[in-house]
Amino acid sequence: MEPRIEAFFDSVTGTVSYVVYDRPGGRAAIIDPVLDYDPKSGRTRTSRADRLMQFVYAHSLTLDWILETHAHADHLSAAQYLKRHMDGKVAIGERICQVQAVFKRLFNLDDEFREDGSQFDHLFADNESFQVGALTGQALFVPGHTPADMAYRFGNAVFVGDTLFMPDVGTARCDFPGGDARTLYRSIRKLLSLPADTRLFMCHDYPPGARPPAWETSVGEQRARNIHIRDGISEEQFVDMRQKRDAGLDMPNLILPAIQVNIRAGNVPPPEGNGVSYLKIPLNAL
Repeated sequence: MEPRIEAFFDSVTGTVSYVVYDRPGGRAAIIDPVLDYDPKSGRTRTSRADRLMQFVYAHSLTLDWILETHAHADHLSAAQYLKRHMDGKVAIGERICQVQAVFKRLFNLDDEFREDGSQFDHLFADNESFQVGALTGQALFVPGHTPADMAYRFGNAVFVGDTLFMPDVGTARCDFPGGDARTLYRSIRKLLSLPADTRLFMCHDYPPGARPPAWETSVGEQRARNIHIRDGISEEQFVDMRQKRDAGLDMPNLILPAIQVNIRAGNVPPPEGNGVSYLKIPLNAL
């Protein structure tokens, strides 16, 4: 069975969230949900997550999974908000523990924060299979952007997370803690070894020029046209390009608030004695 897919684009962060389901009235998974966050006021809202929830309800779906491709640096996850309202298990790749260990040190988190992935309901191993109703999903380990990235495959569709972008945008950066351009090259080539007609769904789009946002492409199109990693570009050429390009990139606007929430599976830090939750800003650390 091939999945039914509905995409939701967030123009503020360039993130694409997905509802993947087997049939109307059936079972569903949500991939990479976005929580609205205003960095000026520190306020969160749920309008983007509510769109996902409304779609699930409108199609009489039961939510089985809330899937994170990695601990995002560009948006806060709405996983816990969706779980409170619709249940569903929050899941990510098992190597999230490596990412948690790095950022526990960066943010000087106390013993309350465990770096064992226990904030999530499930940690996927590479090539692990799971069910969304009549759909069989497969978790694919694709590190490089971070050491813990996962892609999710359902039939002829693969949700690639932060590995590939649309062919005219290229590939993800590799300069975050634990990222590695050589590893990303190998992860992407693994994805591009799938049949040419395999549908690839992006986690982000940053459209150049006047092109409208887009998020679906194919293995064949990426191999022919991706500006960073099309066929004929060697691993050494890619690593050289990626390292030079990453050296000139600014940090994502929301990396510091986003990571603190996302390594907690979408939970905010525990409230302090006055009942307020706080996010830390480490100075001169990144």
